[in-house]
Amino acid sequence: MRAVVVHSPGGIDALVVEEVPDPKPDHGQVLIEVAFAGCNWADTQVRSGAYPHAYTFPVIPGLEVSGTVLGLGAGVDHIAVGDRVTALPNMGGYAEKCVVDAPLVTKLPDAVGLDVGAAFPVQALTAFHLLYTVYNLKKGDVVLVHAAGGGVGLLVIQMAVKAGARVIGTVGTAGKEKRALQYGAERIVNLNQEDFVAVVKQITNGRGADVVIDSLGAETLDRSFDAVKMLGHVINIGEAQGKPFNNIRDRVLPTSSAFTRFSISHVMPDPLLWQRGMDFVLNALAENWLEIPIVQNIALENVRDLHRQIEGRQVAGKLLLRISG
Repeated sequence: MRAVVVHSPGGIDALVVEEVPDPKPDHGQVLIEVAFAGCNWADTQVRSGAYPHAYTFPVIPGLEVSGTVLGLGAGVDHIAVGDRVTALPNMGGYAEKCVVDAPLVTKLPDAVGLDVGAAFPVQALTAFHLLYTVYNLKKGDVVLVHAAGGGVGLLVIQMAVKAGARVIGTVGTAGKEKRALQYGAERIVNLNQEDFVAVVKQITNGRGADVVIDSLGAETLDRSFDAVKMLGHVINIGEAQGKPFNNIRDRVLPTSSAFTRFSISHVMPDPLLWQRGMDFVLNALAENWLEIPIVQNIALENVRDLHRQIEGRQVAGKLLLRISG
């Protein structure tokens, strides 16, 4: 089968399309013929060697896929060969076939296309668990979300607005505020033009945001503690701008705020928690109030362009790698 292989950490030239042996499902695993693979910032970290979780080279990137079930390992009984599914492999999604642990494979409703099936798992489930597992979102809460024009940011906005929360977002590129505002954000701050802390304080009459969701790290995460209310919560999910400060204690002390560094991988081992998020998102898709903003799907052979666009941070929405869809 064809797959994108990274033999050693590097830039986009490290992404190589080549023939590799077909994977085989072990006990409790599912073999999937991949239609689409979702692309996330984490994939660029895997390629560059910066991904914070354990893995080894050579590696096939790809943490979310959609496709058709080709085979089942022993002990799998909740899906069948031929089912259309969404799934989260532990790497390996940038390939014509991949194997996934059965608990992370979910049958897609007929109304959900394979493109959407590959576009929502990582980002939509992350958004859900940020708002309802790590935090307990309530009507009237003020949510500050950085990278509001990105995949997770746009989904956080939709879910928060649906719950009756107020959303303030930030972007780093002019134009990325448009979709965020369409989804109901009250205010979008361009980080290159305004001080987001001052804007949040003004909008909240000096109180600060109830919760801050940050995927940027570096100085943006550092200053987010100045934008959160007393006893508020700052949640970090990435370091796109670089590593932040070292002494978190010094940042939480002034407001007795809470801090969480969240990873969706820490929710996966809990079947009830995982199913709660999946049910929420699939119901939201079925009810047509949650939109997965797919910007483009790109052929397997052009995977380098996919990573180039993600690292350029010009895309307001989701990019997919088209395998056979």
